[in-house]
Amino acid sequence: MNWLLITVIAYLLLALEIVLDKFLLSSKSVSHPATYAFYSGTLGLFAVIVGLIFGGFHLIAFAKIIFSFISGMIFIYGMLALFFAVRKGEASRVLPVVGAVIPIVAFFLAMLFLREHLGMRGIMGIIALIFGGLLISFDLDKESERKFFQGFRASLLAGFFLALSATMIKSLYIHDNFLNVFSWTRIGAFLGTLSFFMIPAWRKSILGSLLKFKKPQKEGKQTGAFFILAKIMGGCGSFLKENAISLAASSVTIVSALVSIEYVFIFIISILFSAWMPRIMHEKKDLKTILQKISAIIIIAIGIFLVSHAKR
Repeated sequence: MNWLLITVIAYLLLALEIVLDKFLLSSKSVSHPATYAFYSGTLGLFAVIVGLIFGGFHLIAFAKIIFSFISGMIFIYGMLALFFAVRKGEASRVLPVVGAVIPIVAFFLAMLFLREHLGMRGIMGIIALIFGGLLISFDLDKESERKFFQGFRASLLAGFFLALSATMIKSLYIHDNFLNVFSWTRIGAFLGTLSFFMIPAWRKSILGSLLKFKKPQKEGKQTGAFFILAKIMGGCGSFLKENAISLAASSVTIVSALVSIEYVFIFIISILFSAWMPRIMHEKKDLKTILQKISAIIIIAIGIFLVSHAKR
């Protein structure tokens, strides 16, 4: 299967996951994003089982183990920030900001540590990504006191952490196979979730959710089923995306920039879900907002085109 087709399928699955994440994080059953991130990181351990079954998982040097763990921990911190942003803001605004920040940060990190150079066309693409990400997150409603959506800062933080993690993981792919890197970094992600217990409020939320498993209510069972479905789609999406990265052997900046495919899916799905669950999704559907978001997506797409055709 072509790596680009794999990427499109991956971002479709990730788009469906983020919409379900928004639904679950807005419900009473999921009390805190840290709880959500904890279970997400824990389920990531299944990657090790997959690695063992298909023979890709093996021991590596101690220094690489530490590096893999740190990469995974930074990844889960990025996901935690993303969950905070998604709970507070519109999914169709959060994802483009995160997706614009990731290639920008990855561009400079890859240039410094992986010696990647995108040239003038790549730089122009990065500028387009910045402008498009800001446009889709900026509230043009004059009556609104808040010009940037709730969760904007968390979106920036998520983008930075995810870009740093992506660059570190990309460096691991250069010297090892896909399944082994994926498995070791997911162990690191799980270790990152254990640090959540250091914050009393987060620890209370996580332990409280664990106790609910003893006597699950009907609502809790439904939430659990939706969560498992979301994580299956997210896990498959992440697996396919990283597999595409390893197959394409391309710039980490370019691969990160392709996340704009997800924006289109998010925008369409959010519009459909907002009609069904307006209190949760609360996507604005007035003509000005829709034109604003479509214009931003077009600008981001132009940025991706420029970055994807940059000379390296």
